[in-house]
Amino acid sequence: MKARERVRHVLVDADACPRTVLDILRRLREEYGYRLVTVASFNHDIDGADHIMVGDGPDEADLALLNRTRRGDIVVTQDWGLAALVLSRGAFALSPRGHEYKGERIEFLLDERYKKAKARLAGLRTRGPARRTAEDDVRFERTLRRLFEQEGISGQKT
Repeated sequence: MKARERVRHVLVDADACPRTVLDILRRLREEYGYRLVTVASFNHDIDGADHIMVGDGPDEADLALLNRTRRGDIVVTQDWGLAALVLSRGAFALSPRGHEYKGERIEFLLDERYKKAKARLAGLRTRGPARRTAEDDVRFERTLRRLFEQEGISGQKT
């Protein structure tokens, strides 16, 4: 990205976001002053004034989130396809495990997703994600703080 804008919003694909990640985001919101927007289907119980509830269609949360994403925002998602679309809008994409999605890596991930889908259609079993650990939460917070610093947004001690 050439001329980056300051991060105004952190948007969360909350359908599959771990509670610990939401807790970290709420805590850091006080320090960094961003607007935290969660998007999830009505099947999920998410608290917050800036929660957007959508239907339970397969891509409803993704589309609602993408429609609200602007250059410089941070989007937290496990969905590689959504991450690719977010990057194309000039926003940052971050996994709940603390991995920043970037252009050069997203193509590989999308290719992997395609290969695994083909394998499942052929009746093969594919591995799911590894079990979540406390290290994932530490990495998530560290990566989020780095993104803010990289964008020139410093935390205010409260």
